[in-house]
Amino acid sequence: MLNQVKSARLMLYGCCQFCSTMVLTPTSPTPILYADDGYLCHQVRLALLEKHIEFGEIDIRDSENGLEDLADINPYNTLPVLVHRELILYQNMVIFEYLEERYHQYKLLPENPAERAKYRQLIWRIDQDWLKLADTLLTHPDSLDVVQAQQARKQLSESLITLAPLFAHQPFFLSDKFGLCDCILASMLYRLDEMAIKLPLHLTRPLHQYMQRLFSRPTFQASLTAQLQP
Repeated sequence: MLNQVKSARLMLYGCCQFCSTMVLTPTSPTPILYADDGYLCHQVRLALLEKHIEFGEIDIRDSENGLEDLADINPYNTLPVLVHRELILYQNMVIFEYLEERYHQYKLLPENPAERAKYRQLIWRIDQDWLKLADTLLTHPDSLDVVQAQQARKQLSESLITLAPLFAHQPFFLSDKFGLCDCILASMLYRLDEMAIKLPLHLTRPLHQYMQRLFSRPTFQASLTAQLQP
């Protein structure tokens, strides 16, 4: 797969195009995202679109030897994987940092070092407080621990209800500008139904309004694969 990839999806801001004749290679100037429909891949896809970066996307499930191909480029067999020229990256924060440093348009992290450090700490807290719980709930049903899932659902629901007022004061997560936190949160919040989480509107109205702002963005709509379309 690394020598020649066909049937790739070319993603542009506001649109996506399926191209059966497109050929991408590891040395191509176009970044290649190996992905599936998972929330982690969704985060990276949305970040690429928000930064207006043209990229190819490969769904390994479309390949006869998808898992073998994945093992060739990522020893951990995890998704997403970003391939750009000779560079292969397979951890989301590493990918995000690379995109921010390599592509200077449409910044998703603050410019000021102190503000950037505080923002990175927010990302870490989102991961610790919410994403770890979501990850448990989004585990494949064959591997899902029912008791752990019930506990995670309760904890995540209660935390989102408690912290919903945080979303009332600024259009994006603790910011007037769309950023990386919003990419990360959008992919999780879009899957609340999948996680069987129902947030009462009267207790979480600011959070619901925040979700509507995120989900109505053209970039978010473009980030949805066919399987994720409502």
